[in-house]
Amino acid sequence: MAQVQQRPEEATSDQQLIERVARQDRQAFEQLYDRYAAAVFGLALRTLGDRQIAEEAVQEIFWRVWQRAASFDRSRTFAPWLFGIAHNYCIDELRRRRARPQPVYEDDDHPVLSSIADTTDVSERALQGEQQRIVADALQQLPNEQRQAIELAYFGGLTQQEIATRLGNPLGTIKTRMRLGLQKLRGILQDQGLVD
Repeated sequence: MAQVQQRPEEATSDQQLIERVARQDRQAFEQLYDRYAAAVFGLALRTLGDRQIAEEAVQEIFWRVWQRAASFDRSRTFAPWLFGIAHNYCIDELRRRRARPQPVYEDDDHPVLSSIADTTDVSERALQGEQQRIVADALQQLPNEQRQAIELAYFGGLTQQEIATRLGNPLGTIKTRMRLGLQKLRGILQDQGLVD
């Protein structure tokens, strides 16, 4: 895959940007949003299964990034921290939705249903589709045990303890598989230019 030449604002590292966000720098926040909103949306959409709820989730997740930027541990990497916030928010939202079932509309002319087609941006969907394809391909490169644990956590909404119970493995084994899998996944996605 050909390397895309970075614009000057993209040359700033995530670490530098989040440090500036901690000082309430809105421009740095917008740059982080531009870099990661599509990937966060993809995670939210796949986890929550509803475009409108996923869009709302992205806004809430980045609001939390803004609020928590000052507590960001500089020894960590930004992307896993962000996706941890996104994952936790989406799991909480799934649990809220299970506790409060949403109404089901049988009428295709309902305003919410009909507005989905009107708000679809073809170029945005193409970009998200490409990013999702890259992530899916990267997941396929992981050992099966690591991929399975990551998919159950991030797309199945299970906690590490629930994954351990479902797979019949000790909790420590699941934690190790996920940690190693996420490290490998990050390396693969860095090579693809999807994360810093």
